[in-house]
Amino acid sequence: MQTVNMVVTGPFDGSEGQFIRFVSEIDVVSTESQISGDGERVKEETTMAMDFGRITIDNDLILYPFGPPGQRRFDFVWEILSEGMLGCVVLIDSARPETSREARHILPVLRNYAPAPYVLGANRQDVDESCLPEDLRIALKIHPAARVLPCVATDRQDVKHVIRNYSIRSSGRWT
Repeated sequence: MQTVNMVVTGPFDGSEGQFIRFVSEIDVVSTESQISGDGERVKEETTMAMDFGRITIDNDLILYPFGPPGQRRFDFVWEILSEGMLGCVVLIDSARPETSREARHILPVLRNYAPAPYVLGANRQDVDESCLPEDLRIALKIHPAARVLPCVATDRQDVKHVIRNYSIRSSGRWT
């Protein structure tokens, strides 16, 4: 049995914790803490250290998704979690394109810590004002071959689709 780490991160309030919760087969270990809003958006809780789950891909492979906070002040956590990671999912709130500037910082830092493959999840595609995945690719100046996938972090099938496109091996046995 092989176990591998997957980092799921993104700019503040990108729904990384929800992403992990909607696909984990165990109760997610979470380090949520109450916070106040940023003046424009009110968010009641945020991840302070990481979220952690488990996903069985097949009889030989288990993924452990780690969801560190996306704020720059926590980039030391990214370095720790990048050790041994198979790859990374970076979630962007596509209804808030201004977060792409922060994502432009996250991608090269993670690639520097571990040159593992990544996929970008264009989250909140269920919102009318959301940017299209291709528009996010342009805004982030991502290589045309990199995967930018539409998703909704609270939709189990969308989350599975993103992980399948990230994962090197997938048996398709998910329910």
